[in-house]
Amino acid sequence: MARIALDLDTANGFARVALENIGRRYPYKVDHMVTGPDELLDPAVLHPVFCGSYDWHSSVHMHWMLVRLLGLWPDLDNAMQIRDTLDGQFRPEAIRTELAYFQRPASRTFERPYGWAWLLRLQAELQSAGENDVQAARWADSCAPLARHLAGQLVDYLDVADFPVRTGTHLNSAFALIMALSYARTDQHLALRRAIVRRAHRWFGHDQRYPARYEPGGDEFLSGGLTEAVLMHAVMDGCAFAEWWELFAPGRAELANWLTPVAVADRSDPKMSHLDGLNLSRAWCWRMLEPALPEDLRPLAVRTWSDHLEASLAQAIHGDYVATHWLASFAVLALSEPVGGP
Repeated sequence: MARIALDLDTANGFARVALENIGRRYPYKVDHMVTGPDELLDPAVLHPVFCGSYDWHSSVHMHWMLVRLLGLWPDLDNAMQIRDTLDGQFRPEAIRTELAYFQRPASRTFERPYGWAWLLRLQAELQSAGENDVQAARWADSCAPLARHLAGQLVDYLDVADFPVRTGTHLNSAFALIMALSYARTDQHLALRRAIVRRAHRWFGHDQRYPARYEPGGDEFLSGGLTEAVLMHAVMDGCAFAEWWELFAPGRAELANWLTPVAVADRSDPKMSHLDGLNLSRAWCWRMLEPALPEDLRPLAVRTWSDHLEASLAQAIHGDYVATHWLASFAVLALSEPVGGP
């Protein structure tokens, strides 16, 4: 996996995109349940931390990416600007306002599960960085109340969610559990980990011959099948996963659907641009699955990782704003996640 790398120049490009995004207030897509005629809809009032980068969850993406890049490349060109910016973003009083929003009865399903999962992934990154970085440890302490609240909400939700959402968009269940599992491990949140493992087995443990021919949908940025496989790899030991994959994997003709990058007809269209995200998230999935796959499939997984990155990586920095407000985070996942999974 050496043809494309997250080198310093690429990391600097991603960091510039993220800094621009979290400081950009408009356009911003408000997702808010209005409960009275006098409610303010100013994003900066509703979400003083995550009010940039088009919408709430994309802002969380960008914050996560800055923390990840800073951990990988402490000598980034904009390292001091990143630190000063995150210091201002992660103020305890601003996090308290974000938490209060989630505690509203009308916000019970706000950003569930995608935004919840990205916030938990952000907190996992902050906690990991904080082991060797006093400033990051302070940011983690500030964000901890919000993360704990959303972790509890997710546990409660998983206790009653009898059926998964398999579509490859924000509602996808498997992706949310993968991201939340990083937090459960880092924070040693045993109740969340148990809930994720239990629900993953119940939802996906008996799937067979996944119909990859039905992917992708026209606005999907995740592969429902590959994301499911990554989750099961994360909650199973090697032998158990090998047996599960043998039953789950599509036939070779259908598997080709996952091995070929998707073309994007109109990259200025907010929904069609999701397909560039699909290419990058597929690369991320193949990177994590590769060591656990049958031996004959591993070289294909390596090549597919590279092919999918080459197809869409440029859009993460040089694309239309409908892509650059979020896409780089998936590129960083695909380029920096440890082979085999976090």
